[in-house]
Amino acid sequence: MKLDLFTDNGIPKTYLAQSDAELIAVIEGVKSRMGSRLFLPAHHYQKDEVVQFADATGDSLQLAQIAKKMTAAEYTVFCGVHFMAETADMLTASDHTVVLPDMRAGCSMADMANGFQTERAYEILSERLKRSILPLTYVNSTAEIKAFVGRHGGATVTSSNAVRMVEWALAEREILFFLPDQHLGRNTAHALGVPLEQMAVWDPIADELLFDGADDEIRVILWKGHCSVHEKFTVGQIEQFRKAEPDRTILVHPECSFEVVAASDLNGSTAYIIQQIEQAEPGTKWAIGTEMNLVQRLAKDHPELDIVSLNPFMCPCLTMNRIDLPHLAWSLVQIEAGEPVNIITVDPETTRYAVLALERMLERS
Repeated sequence: MKLDLFTDNGIPKTYLAQSDAELIAVIEGVKSRMGSRLFLPAHHYQKDEVVQFADATGDSLQLAQIAKKMTAAEYTVFCGVHFMAETADMLTASDHTVVLPDMRAGCSMADMANGFQTERAYEILSERLKRSILPLTYVNSTAEIKAFVGRHGGATVTSSNAVRMVEWALAEREILFFLPDQHLGRNTAHALGVPLEQMAVWDPIADELLFDGADDEIRVILWKGHCSVHEKFTVGQIEQFRKAEPDRTILVHPECSFEVVAASDLNGSTAYIIQQIEQAEPGTKWAIGTEMNLVQRLAKDHPELDIVSLNPFMCPCLTMNRIDLPHLAWSLVQIEAGEPVNIITVDPETTRYAVLALERMLERS
C-alpha cells in the first residue's frame, strides 16, 4: 500500500472511515472465528465501546493475575496502556503474542521514571544515607523500572495491595524507596503509621533529596511522580460538596494527593471503589474522585444511586483512551491475517528481574 493510505500513527485510513456499526461487526467476526485463540482484557478505565468486547475487566492487579494464568490463548490484545501490555508479555509464555492496539496508549506517570534515573538515585541515596533501602514500584511503571526493583530485592505494588506490600517493605529494610507515584506511597505509608515528618521526596530532575529534617529520621523516600488524572481532584472540590450536599459521600483513589485523601470519606483502589458502589444503599449520593470513564460507567450501571464525579470538568485519561474501535478492529484483523501489528516484547534480561518483582507481589496478594 502507498504510505498516504495510512494515518500518522500507522492505522489504515479505511478503518477511520468506517461507521461504529461496521467496526463492531468486524471485531465480533474476528472474535467469533478465532475463539479461544484470542484473549481480550480491558482495564476499567477503557471506553464502553471497547469494554463491551472484553473477555475480562479489572484493575492492574486483577489483570496481572489473569495474564499469569492465561495459557489457552495464542494472542492477547490488551486494551489498556503500554506498561500493562508489557506485564502481560512478561507473565505469559514465550510463544504467546501480546498486542497493544495503539502504541500511543502510554502512561505519563510511568514515563516519570527511567532506568538511568533510578539507578543513579539508588546509588546516591545508598551512599548518603548509609542504611538499607528497599525499592517498591507501583505497577504503573515500565518494565525497566520493575526490573530495577527486582534486582534490588523489591517488588511491584498496586493500589489494591499497597498496604500489604508497604508493610512488608518497611519490615524488610530500614528505608522504603517508593516510585513512581509519590501520592500512593505517601498515603499508604501514613495509613501504616509513618508520620509525614519521616518522608522525603526524591526529585529525579534535580537529583535532589527534598527533606527538612536530619537524614537519620528518614523512613520513606517518595519518587517525585504523580498521576495527571488524579492530581486534578482538590480539597476545594470536596469543600464545595460538603457545603452544598453534606449527605454526599466522597470516595477517592489513593493516587490523589494526601490532602484530598485526608478530606475524603473513603479512599481505595479501583476495585475498592467499584465494591463500595456495588454495596451502597439505594438512594445514597456519591462523589467519586477517579477516572471519568469509570465514574460514568458506575453511574450508568447503578441508576439506584446518585453518582457524580468529584471534578465535574474532568476529562477521561487521554492516553488510556487511545484505544478505540478503529484501532481495535485493525489489530484484530491483522492478527487473524497472520500479520500482527504493535507487538509488545520485553527482552529476556529485563523480563527476568521484572518478573521477580511481580512474583514477589503476586505471592503476597
